[in-house]
Amino acid sequence: MSVAMVTLGCARNEVDSEELAGRLEADGFRLVEDPADADTVVVNTCGFVEAAKKDSVDTLLQAADLKEHGRPQAVVAVGCMAERYGKDLAASLPEADAVLGFDDYPDIAARLRSIVAGEHHEAHTPHDRRTLLPITPVERALSTTPVPGHASGPASVRRRLDPGPTAALKLASGCDRRCSFCAIPSFRGSFVSRRPSDVLQEARWLGEQGVRELFLVSENSTSYGKDLGDLRLLETLLPELAAVDGVERVRVSYLQPAETRPGLISAIAGTPGVAPYFDLSFQHASATVLRRMRRFGDPDSFLALLEQVRGLAPAAGVRSNVIVGFPGETEEDLEVLCDFLVAARLDVTGVFGYSDEDGTEAATYDGKLDDDEVRVRVEHVTALVEELTSQRAADRVGEEVEVLVERVDDAAVDGAVEGRAAHQGPEVDGSTYLIEPGPQVGDLVRAVVVDSEGADLYARAL
Repeated sequence: MSVAMVTLGCARNEVDSEELAGRLEADGFRLVEDPADADTVVVNTCGFVEAAKKDSVDTLLQAADLKEHGRPQAVVAVGCMAERYGKDLAASLPEADAVLGFDDYPDIAARLRSIVAGEHHEAHTPHDRRTLLPITPVERALSTTPVPGHASGPASVRRRLDPGPTAALKLASGCDRRCSFCAIPSFRGSFVSRRPSDVLQEARWLGEQGVRELFLVSENSTSYGKDLGDLRLLETLLPELAAVDGVERVRVSYLQPAETRPGLISAIAGTPGVAPYFDLSFQHASATVLRRMRRFGDPDSFLALLEQVRGLAPAAGVRSNVIVGFPGETEEDLEVLCDFLVAARLDVTGVFGYSDEDGTEAATYDGKLDDDEVRVRVEHVTALVEELTSQRAADRVGEEVEVLVERVDDAAVDGAVEGRAAHQGPEVDGSTYLIEPGPQVGDLVRAVVVDSEGADLYARAL
């Protein structure tokens, strides 16, 4: 029986899809790339924001259309949206043959076979997954049993779906923070670190598969190790990951500014083989707005953090995301945010307009801005960010960079070679284009930046 995995959302979802693919292949399924060629289409949905949820529904409907005139016999929803809405999603989307939650992952092959055979699968009633982890950190450290609802564990099996030279590697699942705008902890559960030995084992396997860059992902990488009794575990793990055969670069994603300690900054900025790259989730700069978000910080503390980073690694890449139009945000708050962005000189900033998310504290707040006002503010901040991003990229002209080649277009007249420098994260931070043809996918090329366009750089190999 053949199966196609369609993945939406973040890099953590990509890892989940590859783990599901590994389980399916180990149990006799044949993986195919094109959903039209599959007996079963599994859509790994995203449940983060409304736009992502709409994309997930649209993708499920497109897959369901294939059943009318093509090979697919069943379309199955998995992932965050399936976990978050369960029975409600199944009821509102009868085109999907089943909606599976995280607890179905260990037995995914048996589930798919029964669904294709015509058996009805009763979708789960969603519940707050934070209540499923009553064990203490000490008990967790002594346990070898995978935590319910967390795909990654000691016995995780993985099958690569993308042969590129970069691969996400999951450090942890879940989150213990209670940001008022975020629903992720309720369906991803409490924070659970993977054991360093499991992370290293998977890193070695990825190195054997030709991966040159490891992209460490989690909901909050600064918390890694706290439930294993050592909050400094990431600092000690990074050199070991960088020493894995075949791996040339290790990149850490999603750092909480309030938890980013000096030792971690030093480890990321100064460990050979670790990209000096800081994905700092500021979300806003106004102290007033941040408190309503159940977060911490202000412009002075954030700028001091950036000063620490650049004091150790002047050319470090720094990216962030901000939410505009949060309930109660005044024009003065927006001005504070804009002034901070100008002073911060970030490489890339994602701008999101606030919208209510089911079950979050912020959805109950007063002081909501109307949709038109949120849109206007988003457009204003986005225009500023685009200008600042272009300026920051232009500042890198003349800088020496190491480019990991990810795509070579032999058909292009100039033999376009596209890759990423150390300050550029996968997919979200722009690309670096090498002017001369020659390098191949997977090569790490020393080059000097000669031009820029937006967040993209153009460089000549040295």
